[in-house]
Amino acid sequence: MSSIDAPLTTSGKLSGFQGWLAKAPPAVFALYGGLMAFGAYFAMYAYRKPFAVASFADVAGFVVDYKIALVISQVFGYALSKVIGVKVISELPGRYRAIAILMLIGFAELMLVAFAAVPAPYNIAALFFNGLSLGLIWGLVFGFLEGRRVSEILGSILCASFIVSSGVVKSVGKWVMLQGIAGEFWMPAVTGLIFAPLLLICVLGLSQLPPPSPEDEAARIVRAPMNKAARKAAFSAFAPGLIALVVIYVGLTALRDFRDNFAAEIWTDLGFKDSASIFTVSELPIGIVVLCAMALLTVFRNNRMAFLANLVMIGIGLVLAGASTLAYQAHLLGPVTWMVLLGGGLYLAYTPFNGLLFDRFFAASGMVGTAGFLIYVADASGYLGSTALLLFKNFSGLTLPWTQFLMGAAYGTAGLGLILLVWSSVYFSRRLKA
Repeated sequence: MSSIDAPLTTSGKLSGFQGWLAKAPPAVFALYGGLMAFGAYFAMYAYRKPFAVASFADVAGFVVDYKIALVISQVFGYALSKVIGVKVISELPGRYRAIAILMLIGFAELMLVAFAAVPAPYNIAALFFNGLSLGLIWGLVFGFLEGRRVSEILGSILCASFIVSSGVVKSVGKWVMLQGIAGEFWMPAVTGLIFAPLLLICVLGLSQLPPPSPEDEAARIVRAPMNKAARKAAFSAFAPGLIALVVIYVGLTALRDFRDNFAAEIWTDLGFKDSASIFTVSELPIGIVVLCAMALLTVFRNNRMAFLANLVMIGIGLVLAGASTLAYQAHLLGPVTWMVLLGGGLYLAYTPFNGLLFDRFFAASGMVGTAGFLIYVADASGYLGSTALLLFKNFSGLTLPWTQFLMGAAYGTAGLGLILLVWSSVYFSRRLKA
């Protein structure tokens, strides 16, 4: 990573608070950096997910159910943003990250205001542009964290944010409506404003992180922007294994997004229609378990072993998602326990793809680059898969209840995912030698 990623004094040394952070004990640095990243991405979800808690039942359907149309519009914008991010995130110098985060989320809030102000169904377009701006945030935030000896801890705390935040912001959005503060259409914009102070504080905090030290670079390989030729060379060198991993991630993203975007409908199916707290209560245990599991990967000093350990964690998650669904269908589990275990398995498998898996991949392969490149290759594919699943649900003619559709998707993702995971594990165990 270039030294221009952080302001330097004329003597070439980091100044002020950045200099103190650079010399701080690893535990202090990890706690500070992790909490700032957690808070920034946690706040972002307040601009993306609150609308999902509303049913919009009073809006007449047209070609596509209105709620499904909203989700598809936002997800398609998010997916397109991921495609754009393959280039932007891999090439953007670090000094522009903080201002880019604030500008993109500010635009997303304006689109939520437009969503409330423009009559339905014309306001569907506002969620497309909302998703288009928010899809770049993950790569920008993770860029502050990658390539460090404590990246597992930093990344684990960051990943916990998208597990916990989705439920929390939905609970806040539901509370805003139940208290009569705003209706279904203004609620997303109001919820975003509630989280604006947290966003500003944490993005400012992230901007104070010093770049990776020489010791970090020695342990995890130098991280640097990648041009088109570098991206092509990196992917081509391990294409068969990476394609298999991307296909797994497509299934996981589609399943995770379906469970997340239609949580209100699924919980209504399960008998929890008027509970605002259920969205948070069901996700908190998942966040804690996944955070601890990801943090355990710090015990692996060898990058190849750490990469393969990530694959094992993905496998455990896939098995848990499928087995818990089978147990619920056999009436061995109650609905809340099933949703927690399904979510736990899903996020155990999904979370490594969002940084730690590819961070270790670059370190093990010895290639100079940025994990953000592969994260966005996987994400672009994953969200296109999510859109395809939503279109299938609407146009396939299937009349399955939300819960039954979720169970079918869980079985399919777990089954195909495990087959591809075994193959890719063998491939990478032979190809990666570091």
